[in-house]
Amino acid sequence: MAIYLHDKFAPKVAEVFVRESFADGRLNDQYSFSGAKTVKISTIVTVPLNDYNRQGLNRYGSPEEVQDTVQELTMSQDKSFTMTIDKGNNLDQNGTKGAAKVLALEIKERVVPEKDKYTFSRLASMAGSIVGNATPLSKSNICERISEGTHVLDDAEVPESGRTLFVTPAVYKLLRLSDEFIKNEALGRKALAKGQVGEYDNMPVVKVISSRFPKNVNFMIVHKSAATAPSKIADTKIHTDPPGLSGNLLEGRFYYDCFVIGAKANGIYVEVDTSSGNGSVLTAPSLTAAGAVTVPSGSTVKYTLDGSDPRYSASSIQITASTSGLGQAGDVLKAYAFLPDGSAFPSPVAQVNRS
Repeated sequence: MAIYLHDKFAPKVAEVFVRESFADGRLNDQYSFSGAKTVKISTIVTVPLNDYNRQGLNRYGSPEEVQDTVQELTMSQDKSFTMTIDKGNNLDQNGTKGAAKVLALEIKERVVPEKDKYTFSRLASMAGSIVGNATPLSKSNICERISEGTHVLDDAEVPESGRTLFVTPAVYKLLRLSDEFIKNEALGRKALAKGQVGEYDNMPVVKVISSRFPKNVNFMIVHKSAATAPSKIADTKIHTDPPGLSGNLLEGRFYYDCFVIGAKANGIYVEVDTSSGNGSVLTAPSLTAAGAVTVPSGSTVKYTLDGSDPRYSASSIQITASTSGLGQAGDVLKAYAFLPDGSAFPSPVAQVNRS
């Protein structure tokens, strides 16, 4: 890329309009990845209640050993950058390429948007509830559609406190015209850097710029406990006059990821626009009590036999062709379909008791 040496260079660099992260501070921060690339989360599987028997042995019922399911969270995003600022070029441009200023711009314009984009993509593709709707959003239906999501979370016993409604500017434009939307001007000004613009149905409304939001997602409701976005390394360096360079060498490394916690995945609801020419949500695999799994055309299926959710369980098994005779009597067969390239949203989970 050319270095332009103007006779008079404006001392103020024309910065791209960027904002702080829209996701930071709104997800679970209770999991520690310190000293580990992979964290395993165990979830206890509770047992159903019995009728107490007042006579004979085993009056409480037949005791069963407590079981658990395991989810493995493995860090995957290890990004970096490096650039140089030649001392001569910087002086010829009136010092507009100061190392600290350039480093700040790199973080604002590249690092934060990239991390946000990845985080929201993971939340959308790994959500507990992904619902397609072919009817475009409008001023007349947006509140009902969002309420459908809150009803799903309510039925899953997800606490009301801690939920956030993430929307794009286009969806917010529809929502703000609704009489049901509470627009708190003071809150909006105070929280502008985080995109919060008001409240709806007791949830903070965060307006996320479209370039950081998953394509074809109308909105998502996320409970804070349902996902975590750890940043294990956020390291930047400015080397002054390193060997072979008269000037500054700038380097940065960012090691991060985003995970949906399987045991709390029902705390995330995503609505996808499936109208003509837009997104799609895959159909769930067909299962039979005899242990047969029919894989939807062109997709891949993951299944489990221990009753755990195959979207998050470490015991899930992947297949690309229909099969039969899986498991044995008494097993709980669960399966879902997805596309490895991510060109469609994953299906709901199908379930059948093995006979």
